[in-house]
Amino acid sequence: MAQKPSIPKGTRDFSPSEVSKRNYIFDIIKKHFKSFGFQAIETPSFENSDTLLGKYGEEGDRLIFKILNSGDFISKVDDVTYSSKRSSSLAPKISEKALRYDLTVPFARYVVMHQNEIDFPFKRYQIQPVWRADRPQKGRFREFFQCDADVVGSNSLLQEVELVQLYDTVFSSLKLEGVHIKLNNRKILAGIAEVIGAQNNLINFTVALDKLDKIGEEGVKKEMLEKGILKESIEKASPLFSLKGSNLEQLDALQYLLSYSEIGTKGVEELRYIIEFIEELGLKSAKLSIDVTLARGLNYYTGAIFEVAAPDGVKMGSIGGGGRYDDLTGIFGLKNVSGVGISFGLDRIYLVLEELGLFPDALEQSLDVLCVNFGAQEALEALRLTTQLRAAGVRADIYPSDAKMQKQMKFANSRNVPYVILIGEQEVKDETFVVKDMFKGEQTTYKMSNVKDFLALLRP
Repeated sequence: MAQKPSIPKGTRDFSPSEVSKRNYIFDIIKKHFKSFGFQAIETPSFENSDTLLGKYGEEGDRLIFKILNSGDFISKVDDVTYSSKRSSSLAPKISEKALRYDLTVPFARYVVMHQNEIDFPFKRYQIQPVWRADRPQKGRFREFFQCDADVVGSNSLLQEVELVQLYDTVFSSLKLEGVHIKLNNRKILAGIAEVIGAQNNLINFTVALDKLDKIGEEGVKKEMLEKGILKESIEKASPLFSLKGSNLEQLDALQYLLSYSEIGTKGVEELRYIIEFIEELGLKSAKLSIDVTLARGLNYYTGAIFEVAAPDGVKMGSIGGGGRYDDLTGIFGLKNVSGVGISFGLDRIYLVLEELGLFPDALEQSLDVLCVNFGAQEALEALRLTTQLRAAGVRADIYPSDAKMQKQMKFANSRNVPYVILIGEQEVKDETFVVKDMFKGEQTTYKMSNVKDFLALLRP
């Protein structure tokens, strides 16, 4: 007996219905990327290992899928390295390429390689799959799409303002009301660490602070103590745990707290610029709020930090995020090129829309019209008609064989087809066709010479 096939954990097959829903999200995101002036690029699915390794930290390196060299790669490994059984020593000998972990580092590599062809500031979007050897769970997969928009070559905070607007516009078009756009600034985190005397322990301080909503104030304080942060420093930071009020009120409180920190004050000024612009312009459906515990991507973010949470009541991790990076291309030798970018989490957005029932019903309709097949001569006339309909942009098909009517109508129902066309022996003689409205149960006869009347029904 043949073995039952399977797919790797963390990957998925997508049904026609699922592909339609995913494309619905893709199309809306892509439409607004373009309307905001972003241009599309694509990069290879795999990169040279040295392009990716060392760019995401030790944990990120462990999650990169490596590609074995072609041919007899083991024979090229010396005995000492082979017998050591250390993956860190063996991997470079047998693997020179790896699947991309994200779209950001490949984009930085692209900018450096094509810098003489690019007009700065360069607004790019990219929608492609990435791969991570992560533990699969709800909303987290080993193969998934990222939808990124970045601007490089500009220090202007207007870019951050526009990215907030872009998030709001996309989620508004998806009818996803009440998403939370959380905003922080890396400089504020650095300023806080400086003021409380923990600047030498910034990463541990911010990683613990980032867990406030998960483990609570006492849990954060305990983790900070375990990471070597002094009790006095933690007490100085205690106002952060209860920061409340409007965005501008929180900024005023932060400005007072960070008045003795130059970098912290700079971070407050940058956030104030963004907040004031957005409050003046307004948002359609999203909520923008300051969150000083937000500390994602500290390895390369240098300014604003974004994270988008699903609406209240939906249990889901972040559905978007990003931030400002002042020297990402510097890892490839091109210094002082500032950038800022955001990403949309397609798979999690899909799950949220599904849970809230926000996908349009029309997505389930893969066909507009199906012609019933009554035999060779009738099928010929049906094909003539479907050819005209397709030329007019109608999704039309003909059942491939003259099976029983019951079977053909069952097929039409399974495809959720709104109109079924009947061309029998009499219709061929009369040069007509009968259209059955599958939802209303009504039938209408049209002349073959006057197909435009039927098209008017489809495209009122």
